[in-house]
Amino acid sequence: MSRVGKKSISIPSGVNVTISATDLSVKGPKGELSSPLFPGITASVAENEVSLQCDNLTSKSSKANYGMARALLANNILGVSCGFTRTLELRGVGYRAQVQGSKLNLSLGFSHPVEYPVPQGIEIKVDKSLIHIHGVDKQTVGQIASEIRAFRPPEPYKGKGVRYQNERVIMKEGKKS
Repeated sequence: MSRVGKKSISIPSGVNVTISATDLSVKGPKGELSSPLFPGITASVAENEVSLQCDNLTSKSSKANYGMARALLANNILGVSCGFTRTLELRGVGYRAQVQGSKLNLSLGFSHPVEYPVPQGIEIKVDKSLIHIHGVDKQTVGQIASEIRAFRPPEPYKGKGVRYQNERVIMKEGKKS
């Protein structure tokens, strides 16, 4: 049985959970999100808690969907109440970032500046060499952080590039003469 799926999710004040036949909608102070309700999984709300039940726990795929549905719903509830933040760090001489309107301009050592359009519902703040990405949807925030990091991933000899905050990059030893 899925240990993740069995746990009930507490609903903070100001958050409303609506259950329909195919999805679970969560509305809170930061926004609104919905996650799919897989076949064979039912949800119920009672006393500021949401619990999920699975009809068929003998099938491996239904057990996996049971745990995943619970994790998606928990992320949505946390997102609409608090939001998610991912922080990137710029390391390198001349590596800079600035937000201009709805674009993030990055100077990453290329012959041209890199422009990244900021999607709707995502807020990006730049503080010296740190880029803070904040949003309601955990998957979108992580995807945007990954796309920005992919412009110049950290290289293993000097460590220059864009990395997640507190990311450990294993450094290689250079040539010996």
